[in-house]
Amino acid sequence: MAPVSILLNLLWILIGGAWMAFGWLVASVIMAITIVGLPWARAAFNIAVYTLLPFGSKAVRRDEVTGMSDIGTGPLGVLGNIVWFVLAGWWLALGHLVTAVVLAITIIGIPFAWAHLKLAGIALWPIGKVIVPA
Repeated sequence: MAPVSILLNLLWILIGGAWMAFGWLVASVIMAITIVGLPWARAAFNIAVYTLLPFGSKAVRRDEVTGMSDIGTGPLGVLGNIVWFVLAGWWLALGHLVTAVVLAITIIGIPFAWAHLKLAGIALWPIGKVIVPA
């Protein structure tokens, strides 16, 4: 990881990244506790780690990385994303949006607000995504 990414990640954790990563972790644990939510638990945990350290990484569609469609990028992935949106996606996206608005008030907070907006999009539709180095 580049030194600038390390610095931005440390600042990120201090000014709002930690509590949103905690939100993703809570969603992951709740999904893991329920038998029905197990397919979403791993995705939520991976995005919790990405939310904790977003600079130096990016989320892309898995079929763009592997070159092949799979269960998460096909019709079942769309169905899984709809279920995710109803159960957890909207409130995680709302948390990211509120944090982005608060951070965008200051000039220094604008890059962090932008990162929260990207994470809000992932919060709405996470299945079929993979985190890769930027």
